[in-house]
Amino acid sequence: MSHLTKTDALAALKDLRGFIGPDQLHILGEVMRGEEKQFFFDLLGSLAERVKTMPKTYEQDGKGGQARAFLHYFKGSGDWYITGKDCDLDGEGQVQAFGQADLGFGPELGYISITELIENNVELDFYYTPKTLNELNQEKE
Repeated sequence: MSHLTKTDALAALKDLRGFIGPDQLHILGEVMRGEEKQFFFDLLGSLAERVKTMPKTYEQDGKGGQARAFLHYFKGSGDWYITGKDCDLDGEGQVQAFGQADLGFGPELGYISITELIENNVELDFYYTPKTLNELNQEKE
């Protein structure tokens, strides 16, 4: 895998707009100037590619526990796993997602507002590796 440039990383950040909250964006801006910047350039490129290629809502319909969760958000004891994304009518912005939420009372499937997660300082897990819902639920047992 080739290393991304700062310009590539900034383009990736633009693609991730709507998926990362302002606090995390601020920290990313800081670490992209530090000595580990290449790691974060590449990380952003990988995350942006994952968001671009992840299924839209209903594309994993019928897979049940075999549906793959592509993104993980967390705060306190809450976890949100995103299996599909929706876009607004003109394709410019992320409106909602579908996935599994677990607020400490067991997992539930449903629509998740990424905007609401971000407004409530829920963080995107930069180090999450996509897994099926079955794999996630087995890990929590």
